Amino acid sequence: MIELNYSLTQIPRNNRMIVTCVHIAVKEEYIQEFIQATINNHNESIKESGNLRFDILQQSEDPSLFTLYEAYQTEDDVAKHKLTPHYHIWKDKVDIMMKQARKGVKHSVIMPNEIKKWK
Repeated sequence: MIELNYSLTQIPRNNRMIVTCVHIAVKEEYIQEFIQATINNHNESIKESGNLRFDILQQSEDPSLFTLYEAYQTEDDVAKHKLTPHYHIWKDKVDIMMKQARKGVKHSVIMPNEIKKWK
């Protein structure tokens, strides 16, 4: 058994790297439009100083299901992202395209634990 000498409690909450996996079900007639709107959001999000990754994933077996993998350096960077114009444009545009409300699940990053290893 491997012994870990790592504890999230050692890192202040607002200084932890954060990944949010956003699960989205899109109405079939909006799939291409959703992809384009999300690519536009991606292109602006990766320019944010606190952004580490912003991946757009489409499920292979059901192309109407998407996951956005969003990694930020801190909780504060996540909050700043949600204040950006491109986020609000995306959110307003894709709202009608969804089968149901999107669900974001936050994760604290354990590894990689150094920002330089993310990009």
